[in-house]
Amino acid sequence: MNLPFEARIGLRYTRAGRRARRRNAFISFISAISMSGIALGVAALIVVLSVMNGFQKEVRDRMLSVLSHIEVFSYDGALPDWQRVAEQARKHPEVLAAAPYISAQAMFTSGDIVRGALVRGIDPALEPSVSEVVTNLKGGKLSDLVDGQFGVILGVELARALVVAPGDKVTMIAPQGTVTPAGVVPRLRQFRVIATFESGHYEFDSTLAMIHIGDAERLFRVDGPVGVRLKIKDMQEAPRVAAQLAGMLDPGLVVRDWSRQNRTWFAAVQTEKRMMFIILTLIIAVAAFNLVSTLVMTVTEKQSDIAILRTLGASPRSVMTVFIVQGALIGVIGTLLGVGGGLLLANNLDVIVPAIEHVLGVQFLPKDIYFISALPSDPRASDIVPIAIISLVLALVATLYPSWRAARVRPAEALRYD
Repeated sequence: MNLPFEARIGLRYTRAGRRARRRNAFISFISAISMSGIALGVAALIVVLSVMNGFQKEVRDRMLSVLSHIEVFSYDGALPDWQRVAEQARKHPEVLAAAPYISAQAMFTSGDIVRGALVRGIDPALEPSVSEVVTNLKGGKLSDLVDGQFGVILGVELARALVVAPGDKVTMIAPQGTVTPAGVVPRLRQFRVIATFESGHYEFDSTLAMIHIGDAERLFRVDGPVGVRLKIKDMQEAPRVAAQLAGMLDPGLVVRDWSRQNRTWFAAVQTEKRMMFIILTLIIAVAAFNLVSTLVMTVTEKQSDIAILRTLGASPRSVMTVFIVQGALIGVIGTLLGVGGGLLLANNLDVIVPAIEHVLGVQFLPKDIYFISALPSDPRASDIVPIAIISLVLALVATLYPSWRAARVRPAEALRYD
């Protein structure tokens, strides 16, 4: 190979050939341990971040099965000309569908049980185009939600708390009261439970109820929908699309994307992910700096070789390069093994985790406790590339001191006793 002699010697020290196997067995073993430590640290960081990405994606998707990608509403109350607003929004190339809605707080009673809920008035014909949860109802169909018949669809946890099932009756108490000679009397209306839904997100399953938008107008005394829910092609682009829609629509309208509705939760997840990245990067740092002891031992063992190189005309810089090549090669191989192993594990967790559960006889995510029964994984290049770069940089930094020490070896002193 037409390689510089520094690279050839560094490669030879790393692989410890047959002639030097006995003499360098321990150094080769320590090099392998350092390489394995880097690989394990990189693989662990990739797997952990992939699982965190998977959980975030799973929760986000379940949220968006209930929430809309973008909402357009007015602080003034009703939005009587919602068709014009929807038509203007559909002119944006990213917008796929639009549906009106009414949102208000109310209470539900069943016997002696009282529960607060967020009541959403929907159009059964348009709602499936912007929401996935209404397509998987239990105990009934969305078409059973008819204007004037006062049917209600409850979240499965809310129905369980009220001890009702499809076909049962519940009473809704609207906050807007009716003025009578005896004072303000709350408006009551009996609804029939036509179905339940399960989004997999407890907050929505325990607090959300859906009724026909016509019934909501009469019950809450509003003149038309209060806003329009929009679905776009790529939910990740919702902030950008929302900003563009704000410039397209009337100035009095408010445009809000899904990330703003759950800003606190997503900020907490991002903070947790950053902290895990920092903590697990320390594992890679510990493994990378094991190279210091490995290379120091190699320098001590190879002092006579260094002295011979110096007497043959090698400069201190060339000697330093030899050991930088050795350490960098260990870092590169360890990083590549870690990235490969991490991706292999992250992409096969759906097979590996059930196998471990079967062997150990345990279940990490019991179905009766967690809505997610399988460990999700979502490896991303935006995480893997920085991990690989940090690993390589740490390995390279770890080679500097031993290489500098090798360059300071004096040939006369090194060969005095040889």
